[in-house]
Amino acid sequence: MSERRFFVVAAEPSGDLLAREVVTEMRRRDPAATFSSIGGSELAAIGLTSQIDISALSILGLFEGLKAYPAVVKLADAAADAIIAYQPEAVILVDSWGFMLRVAQRVKKRAPEIKLIKLVGPQVWATRAGRAKTLSHVVDELICIHDMEVPFYKPFGLPITVMGNPALSRTEKGNGTRIRQLLGIGADKDILLVLPGSRPAEIMRVAPALVEAARIVRNQRPDLEVVFAPADSVRAQFAANFRGQLSWGHLVPASANHHDVMAASTLALACSGTVTSELAVQQVPFLVGYRTGWITWLLARYFLFKPRCITLLNIAAGDHEIAPEFVQTKLNAKTVAAAALVRLDDRSMLDAQISAQNLSLQKMGIGQQPAAEIAATAILARPNAI
Repeated sequence: MSERRFFVVAAEPSGDLLAREVVTEMRRRDPAATFSSIGGSELAAIGLTSQIDISALSILGLFEGLKAYPAVVKLADAAADAIIAYQPEAVILVDSWGFMLRVAQRVKKRAPEIKLIKLVGPQVWATRAGRAKTLSHVVDELICIHDMEVPFYKPFGLPITVMGNPALSRTEKGNGTRIRQLLGIGADKDILLVLPGSRPAEIMRVAPALVEAARIVRNQRPDLEVVFAPADSVRAQFAANFRGQLSWGHLVPASANHHDVMAASTLALACSGTVTSELAVQQVPFLVGYRTGWITWLLARYFLFKPRCITLLNIAAGDHEIAPEFVQTKLNAKTVAAAALVRLDDRSMLDAQISAQNLSLQKMGIGQQPAAEIAATAILARPNAI
Protein backbone atom coordinates (compact mmCIF):
# COMPACT_ATOMS: atom_id res chain seq x y z
CA MET A 1 0.00 0.00 0.00
CA SER A 2 1.41 3.39 -1.01
CA GLU A 3 2.05 6.19 1.46
CA ARG A 4 -0.96 8.35 2.22
CA ARG A 5 -0.22 12.04 1.72
CA PHE A 6 -2.50 14.89 2.72
CA PHE A 7 -2.30 18.65 2.36
CA VAL A 8 -4.16 20.83 4.91
CA VAL A 9 -5.12 24.46 4.34
CA ALA A 10 -6.40 26.66 7.20
CA ALA A 11 -6.60 30.43 6.78
CA GLU A 12 -7.77 31.75 10.16
CA PRO A 13 -7.42 30.86 13.87
CA SER A 14 -10.61 28.81 14.35
CA GLY A 15 -9.89 26.77 11.23
CA ASP A 16 -6.25 26.37 12.25
CA LEU A 17 -7.32 24.88 15.58
CA LEU A 18 -9.77 22.47 13.94
CA ALA A 19 -7.12 21.47 11.39
CA ARG A 20 -4.69 20.66 14.20
CA GLU A 21 -7.27 18.51 15.96
CA VAL A 22 -8.19 16.60 12.81
CA VAL A 23 -4.56 16.03 11.75
CA THR A 24 -3.70 14.84 15.27
CA GLU A 25 -6.53 12.33 15.13
CA MET A 26 -5.56 11.19 11.61
CA ARG A 27 -2.00 10.60 12.77
CA ARG A 28 -3.24 8.58 15.71
CA ARG A 29 -5.25 6.34 13.41
CA ASP A 30 -2.64 6.14 10.64
CA PRO A 31 0.88 6.91 11.92
CA ALA A 32 2.30 6.38 8.42
CA ALA A 33 0.26 9.23 6.91
CA THR A 34 2.26 12.33 5.97
CA PHE A 35 1.14 15.94 5.81
CA SER A 36 2.05 19.31 4.44
CA SER A 37 0.15 22.48 5.23
CA ILE A 38 -0.71 26.11 4.90
CA GLY A 39 -1.87 27.46 8.23
CA GLY A 40 -0.99 29.17 11.47
CA SER A 41 0.40 28.54 14.93
CA GLU A 42 -1.86 25.59 15.78
CA LEU A 43 -0.62 23.50 12.85
CA ALA A 44 2.93 24.71 13.47
CA ALA A 45 2.63 23.39 17.04
CA ILE A 46 2.33 19.84 15.68
CA GLY A 47 5.22 20.25 13.27
CA LEU A 48 3.41 21.50 10.17
CA THR A 49 5.11 24.72 9.13
CA SER A 50 3.06 26.79 6.72
CA GLN A 51 4.25 26.75 3.11
CA ILE A 52 3.11 30.36 2.59
CA ASP A 53 2.40 33.37 4.83
CA ILE A 54 -1.38 33.71 5.18
CA SER A 55 -1.47 36.73 7.50
CA ALA A 56 -2.98 38.85 4.72
CA LEU A 57 -6.17 36.75 4.96
CA SER A 58 -7.16 38.26 8.34
CA ILE A 59 -9.91 40.27 6.65
CA LEU A 60 -13.28 41.34 8.02
CA GLY A 61 -16.01 42.78 5.83
CA LEU A 62 -16.99 42.73 2.18
CA PHE A 63 -15.18 45.87 1.07
CA GLU A 64 -12.08 45.17 3.11
CA GLY A 65 -12.05 41.85 1.26
CA LEU A 66 -12.43 43.58 -2.10
CA LYS A 67 -9.48 45.83 -1.33
CA ALA A 68 -7.36 42.79 -0.55
CA TYR A 69 -8.64 40.79 -3.53
CA PRO A 70 -5.38 40.93 -5.53
CA ALA A 71 -3.48 39.60 -2.51
CA VAL A 72 -6.07 36.84 -2.01
CA VAL A 73 -5.73 35.78 -5.64
CA LYS A 74 -1.94 35.66 -5.35
CA LEU A 75 -2.18 33.58 -2.18
CA ALA A 76 -4.65 31.21 -3.83
CA ASP A 77 -2.24 30.78 -6.75
CA ALA A 78 0.63 30.15 -4.35
CA ALA A 79 -1.45 27.67 -2.36
CA ALA A 80 -2.36 25.74 -5.50
CA ASP A 81 1.31 25.65 -6.53
CA ALA A 82 2.32 24.24 -3.13
CA ILE A 83 -0.45 21.64 -3.17
CA ILE A 84 0.30 20.40 -6.66
CA ALA A 85 4.03 20.25 -5.94
CA TYR A 86 3.34 18.03 -2.91
CA GLN A 87 1.06 15.70 -4.90
CA PRO A 88 -1.22 14.68 -2.03
CA GLU A 89 -3.93 12.08 -2.11
CA ALA A 90 -6.35 14.71 -0.85
CA VAL A 91 -6.49 18.35 0.19
CA ILE A 92 -8.41 19.32 3.33
CA LEU A 93 -9.71 22.88 2.97
CA VAL A 94 -10.77 24.20 6.38
CA ASP A 95 -13.48 26.88 6.67
CA SER A 96 -12.77 30.35 5.08
CA TRP A 97 -15.23 30.14 2.20
CA GLY A 98 -13.88 32.74 -0.23
CA PHE A 99 -10.22 31.78 -0.10
CA MET A 100 -10.82 28.03 -0.07
CA LEU A 101 -13.17 28.27 -3.05
CA ARG A 102 -10.42 29.95 -5.08
CA VAL A 103 -7.85 27.37 -4.01
CA ALA A 104 -10.21 24.52 -4.89
CA GLN A 105 -10.97 25.98 -8.32
CA ARG A 106 -7.29 26.23 -9.16
CA VAL A 107 -6.39 22.75 -7.98
CA LYS A 108 -9.44 21.23 -9.69
CA LYS A 109 -8.46 22.84 -12.99
CA ARG A 110 -4.77 21.97 -12.86
CA ALA A 111 -4.77 18.62 -11.02
CA PRO A 112 -8.24 17.07 -11.09
CA GLU A 113 -6.86 13.76 -9.80
CA ILE A 114 -6.27 15.34 -6.37
CA LYS A 115 -9.32 14.92 -4.16
CA LEU A 116 -10.70 18.05 -2.54
CA ILE A 117 -12.39 17.81 0.87
CA LYS A 118 -14.06 20.88 2.36
CA LEU A 119 -13.99 20.80 6.15
CA VAL A 120 -16.78 23.14 7.36
CA GLY A 121 -19.10 24.44 4.71
CA PRO A 122 -20.46 27.93 4.12
CA GLN A 123 -23.49 28.85 6.20
CA VAL A 124 -26.00 27.98 3.49
CA TRP A 125 -28.74 27.69 6.14
CA ALA A 126 -28.22 31.34 7.04
CA THR A 127 -27.12 33.08 3.85
CA ARG A 128 -26.58 32.41 0.15
CA ALA A 129 -28.07 28.96 -0.28
CA GLY A 130 -26.69 29.02 -3.84
CA ARG A 131 -23.23 28.38 -2.45
CA ALA A 132 -24.25 24.74 -2.00
CA LYS A 133 -24.36 24.34 -5.78
CA THR A 134 -21.09 26.23 -6.23
CA LEU A 135 -19.28 24.12 -3.66
CA SER A 136 -20.68 20.88 -5.09
CA HIS A 137 -19.04 21.70 -8.43
CA VAL A 138 -15.54 22.22 -7.07
CA VAL A 139 -15.01 19.77 -4.19
CA ASP A 140 -15.41 16.01 -3.92
CA GLU A 141 -16.66 15.81 -0.35
CA LEU A 142 -17.98 18.02 2.44
CA ILE A 143 -17.61 17.53 6.17
CA CYS A 144 -20.06 19.95 7.76
CA ILE A 145 -21.20 20.96 11.23
CA HIS A 146 -25.00 20.82 11.20
CA ASP A 147 -27.64 18.33 10.10
CA MET A 148 -29.63 21.25 8.75
CA GLU A 149 -26.99 21.77 6.04
CA VAL A 150 -27.53 18.40 4.36
CA PRO A 151 -30.76 19.19 2.44
CA PHE A 152 -29.07 22.11 0.68
CA TYR A 153 -26.53 19.77 -0.94
CA LYS A 154 -28.75 16.77 -1.58
CA PRO A 155 -29.91 17.95 -5.06
CA PHE A 156 -26.29 18.11 -6.21
CA GLY A 157 -25.14 14.68 -4.99
CA LEU A 158 -22.19 15.92 -2.94
CA PRO A 159 -21.06 13.30 -0.38
CA ILE A 160 -21.52 14.76 3.11
CA THR A 161 -20.47 13.80 6.62
CA VAL A 162 -21.93 15.69 9.59
CA MET A 163 -19.29 15.98 12.32
CA GLY A 164 -21.08 18.29 14.77
CA ASN A 165 -19.81 21.50 16.29
CA PRO A 166 -16.04 21.34 16.94
CA ALA A 167 -16.30 23.75 19.86
CA LEU A 168 -18.58 21.30 21.66
CA SER A 169 -16.00 18.56 21.29
CA ARG A 170 -13.58 20.64 23.33
CA THR A 171 -15.42 19.87 26.54
CA GLU A 172 -12.39 19.73 28.80
CA LYS A 173 -13.47 21.54 31.93
CA GLY A 174 -11.17 24.44 32.58
CA ASN A 175 -9.44 24.91 35.93
CA GLY A 176 -10.45 28.36 37.12
CA THR A 177 -8.34 28.11 40.24
CA ARG A 178 -5.21 27.69 38.15
CA ILE A 179 -5.72 30.93 36.20
CA ARG A 180 -6.69 32.85 39.33
CA GLN A 181 -3.42 31.77 40.96
CA LEU A 182 -1.50 32.70 37.81
CA LEU A 183 -3.02 36.20 37.74
CA GLY A 184 -3.07 36.70 41.50
CA ILE A 185 -6.88 36.94 41.72
CA GLY A 186 -8.57 35.74 44.90
CA ALA A 187 -11.25 33.07 44.88
CA ASP A 188 -13.81 35.55 46.21
CA LYS A 189 -13.39 38.03 43.34
CA ASP A 190 -15.76 38.25 40.39
CA ILE A 191 -14.05 38.19 36.99
CA LEU A 192 -15.31 40.00 33.91
CA LEU A 193 -13.69 38.36 30.89
CA VAL A 194 -13.23 40.36 27.69
CA LEU A 195 -12.76 38.32 24.50
CA PRO A 196 -12.12 41.08 21.91
CA GLY A 197 -11.78 38.96 18.77
CA SER A 198 -9.34 37.06 16.59
CA ARG A 199 -9.01 39.32 13.53
CA PRO A 200 -7.30 42.71 13.18
CA ALA A 201 -10.54 44.36 12.04
CA GLU A 202 -12.33 43.04 15.15
CA ILE A 203 -9.71 44.62 17.37
CA MET A 204 -10.34 47.91 15.56
CA ARG A 205 -14.15 47.77 15.41
CA VAL A 206 -15.40 45.57 18.24
CA ALA A 207 -12.75 45.64 20.95
CA PRO A 208 -13.00 49.39 21.79
CA ALA A 209 -16.65 49.10 22.84
CA LEU A 210 -16.09 45.91 24.84
CA VAL A 211 -13.02 47.31 26.60
CA GLU A 212 -14.78 50.58 27.42
CA ALA A 213 -17.80 48.67 28.70
CA ALA A 214 -15.48 46.72 30.99
CA ARG A 215 -13.99 49.98 32.27
CA ILE A 216 -17.45 51.36 33.06
CA VAL A 217 -18.40 48.17 34.89
CA ARG A 218 -15.20 48.20 36.91
CA ASN A 219 -15.73 51.83 37.88
CA GLN A 220 -19.11 50.83 39.28
CA ARG A 221 -17.69 47.71 40.93
CA PRO A 222 -14.08 48.41 42.02
CA ASP A 223 -13.84 44.93 43.55
CA LEU A 224 -14.31 43.36 40.11
CA GLU A 225 -11.31 41.94 38.22
CA VAL A 226 -11.17 42.45 34.45
CA VAL A 227 -9.30 39.92 32.33
CA PHE A 228 -8.47 40.47 28.65
CA ALA A 229 -7.96 37.38 26.47
CA PRO A 230 -7.36 38.29 22.81
CA ALA A 231 -6.64 35.50 20.34
CA ASP A 232 -2.96 34.80 19.77
CA SER A 233 -3.29 36.09 16.20
CA VAL A 234 -4.10 39.62 17.43
CA ARG A 235 -2.46 39.63 20.86
CA ALA A 236 0.31 42.08 19.91
CA GLN A 237 -2.17 44.40 18.19
CA PHE A 238 -4.48 44.38 21.20
CA ALA A 239 -1.65 45.05 23.66
CA ALA A 240 -0.41 47.96 21.53
CA ASN A 241 -3.86 49.51 21.02
CA PHE A 242 -4.99 49.16 24.65
CA ARG A 243 -1.75 49.63 26.56
CA GLY A 244 -3.34 52.11 28.99
CA GLN A 245 -6.23 49.82 29.84
CA LEU A 246 -3.84 47.09 30.95
CA SER A 247 -3.13 49.17 34.06
CA TRP A 248 -6.57 48.23 35.45
CA GLY A 249 -7.03 44.86 33.78
CA HIS A 250 -5.09 41.63 33.38
CA LEU A 251 -3.77 40.55 29.98
CA VAL A 252 -3.83 36.75 30.00
CA PRO A 253 -0.35 35.26 29.39
CA ALA A 254 0.04 33.69 25.97
CA SER A 255 0.81 30.36 27.65
CA ALA A 256 -2.46 30.28 29.62
CA ASN A 257 -5.06 27.60 28.89
CA HIS A 258 -8.08 29.41 27.43
CA HIS A 259 -10.44 26.91 29.06
CA ASP A 260 -8.98 27.86 32.45
CA VAL A 261 -9.53 31.53 31.64
CA MET A 262 -13.17 30.93 30.74
CA ALA A 263 -13.86 28.64 33.69
CA ALA A 264 -12.62 31.30 36.12
CA SER A 265 -14.98 33.95 34.75
CA THR A 266 -18.24 35.20 36.21
CA LEU A 267 -19.42 36.91 33.01
CA ALA A 268 -17.87 37.49 29.58
CA LEU A 269 -18.07 40.23 26.97
CA ALA A 270 -17.30 38.43 23.71
CA CYS A 271 -16.80 39.30 20.08
CA SER A 272 -19.10 37.05 18.06
CA GLY A 273 -17.43 33.82 16.98
CA THR A 274 -16.50 30.30 18.03
CA VAL A 275 -15.65 31.49 21.55
CA THR A 276 -19.35 31.92 22.34
CA SER A 277 -19.97 28.18 22.12
CA GLU A 278 -16.81 27.51 24.11
CA LEU A 279 -17.99 29.87 26.84
CA ALA A 280 -21.29 28.02 27.03
CA VAL A 281 -19.48 24.70 27.39
CA GLN A 282 -17.51 26.20 30.29
CA GLN A 283 -20.79 27.28 31.95
CA VAL A 284 -20.06 30.99 31.54
CA PRO A 285 -22.85 33.47 30.71
CA PHE A 286 -21.88 36.08 28.15
CA LEU A 287 -22.89 39.15 26.14
CA VAL A 288 -22.07 39.27 22.41
CA GLY A 289 -20.73 42.26 20.48
CA TYR A 290 -20.09 42.68 16.79
CA ARG A 291 -19.57 45.40 14.21
CA THR A 292 -18.53 45.31 10.56
CA GLY A 293 -18.48 47.82 7.69
CA TRP A 294 -21.83 49.48 7.05
CA ILE A 295 -22.31 48.40 3.45
CA THR A 296 -21.32 44.86 4.37
CA TRP A 297 -23.78 44.92 7.25
CA LEU A 298 -26.68 46.30 5.19
CA LEU A 299 -26.16 43.70 2.48
CA ALA A 300 -25.95 40.89 5.01
CA ARG A 301 -28.85 42.04 7.16
CA TYR A 302 -31.35 42.85 4.45
CA PHE A 303 -30.36 40.62 1.55
CA LEU A 304 -28.23 37.70 2.73
CA PHE A 305 -28.53 36.67 6.37
CA LYS A 306 -31.77 34.87 7.22
CA PRO A 307 -31.80 34.44 11.04
CA ARG A 308 -32.43 37.42 13.31
CA CYS A 309 -29.62 36.43 15.67
CA ILE A 310 -25.96 36.09 14.74
CA THR A 311 -24.84 33.77 17.57
CA LEU A 312 -25.14 30.06 16.87
CA LEU A 313 -26.25 29.33 20.42
CA ASN A 314 -29.11 31.81 20.02
CA ILE A 315 -30.08 30.44 16.60
CA ALA A 316 -30.24 26.96 18.11
CA ALA A 317 -32.58 28.38 20.76
CA GLY A 318 -35.16 29.18 18.11
CA ASP A 319 -33.47 32.39 16.94
CA HIS A 320 -33.99 33.90 20.39
CA GLU A 321 -31.45 35.97 22.35
CA ILE A 322 -30.66 33.85 25.36
CA ALA A 323 -27.26 35.56 25.19
CA PRO A 324 -27.89 39.27 24.52
CA GLU A 325 -26.45 40.56 21.25
CA PHE A 326 -25.14 44.08 20.63
CA VAL A 327 -24.58 44.48 16.91
CA GLN A 328 -23.70 47.54 14.79
CA THR A 329 -25.46 50.59 16.34
CA LYS A 330 -26.37 48.55 19.41
CA LEU A 331 -22.68 47.97 20.13
CA ASN A 332 -22.39 50.84 22.55
CA ALA A 333 -20.13 50.67 25.59
CA LYS A 334 -22.70 52.20 27.96
CA THR A 335 -25.44 49.83 26.80
CA VAL A 336 -23.22 46.76 27.11
CA ALA A 337 -21.98 47.89 30.52
CA ALA A 338 -25.53 48.43 31.76
CA ALA A 339 -26.52 44.91 30.70
CA ALA A 340 -23.44 43.49 32.40
CA LEU A 341 -24.08 45.36 35.64
CA VAL A 342 -27.70 44.19 35.82
CA ARG A 343 -26.52 40.59 35.56
CA LEU A 344 -23.69 40.96 38.04
CA ASP A 345 -26.14 42.45 40.52
CA ASP A 346 -28.69 39.67 40.00
CA ARG A 347 -27.11 36.22 40.05
CA SER A 348 -30.44 34.62 39.20
CA MET A 349 -30.11 36.18 35.73
CA LEU A 350 -26.69 34.61 35.29
CA ASP A 351 -27.97 31.23 36.45
CA ALA A 352 -30.99 31.43 34.14
CA GLN A 353 -28.76 32.23 31.16
CA ILE A 354 -26.48 29.29 31.91
CA SER A 355 -29.52 26.98 32.05
CA ALA A 356 -30.78 28.31 28.70
CA GLN A 357 -27.30 27.96 27.18
CA ASN A 358 -27.18 24.34 28.32
CA LEU A 359 -30.47 23.60 26.54
CA SER A 360 -29.05 25.07 23.33
CA LEU A 361 -25.89 23.03 23.72
CA GLN A 362 -28.00 19.88 23.90
CA LYS A 363 -29.75 20.85 20.65
CA MET A 364 -26.33 21.44 19.09
CA GLY A 365 -25.20 17.91 20.02
CA ILE A 366 -22.95 18.29 23.03
CA GLY A 367 -21.76 14.97 24.42
CA GLN A 368 -21.58 13.21 21.06
CA GLN A 369 -18.42 11.78 19.50
CA PRO A 370 -15.82 14.55 19.06
CA ALA A 371 -16.05 16.34 15.73
CA ALA A 372 -12.36 15.82 14.96
CA GLU A 373 -12.75 12.05 15.31
CA ILE A 374 -15.72 11.95 12.94
CA ALA A 375 -13.88 14.14 10.43
CA ALA A 376 -10.69 12.04 10.60
CA THR A 377 -12.69 8.84 10.07
CA ALA A 378 -14.42 10.29 7.01
CA ILE A 379 -11.17 11.51 5.44
CA LEU A 380 -9.21 8.29 6.02
CA ALA A 381 -12.14 6.16 4.82
CA ARG A 382 -11.66 7.52 1.31
CA PRO A 383 -9.61 5.01 -0.72
CA ASN A 384 -6.11 6.13 -1.65
CA ALA A 385 -6.42 7.34 -5.22
CA ILE A 386 -2.80 8.28 -5.78
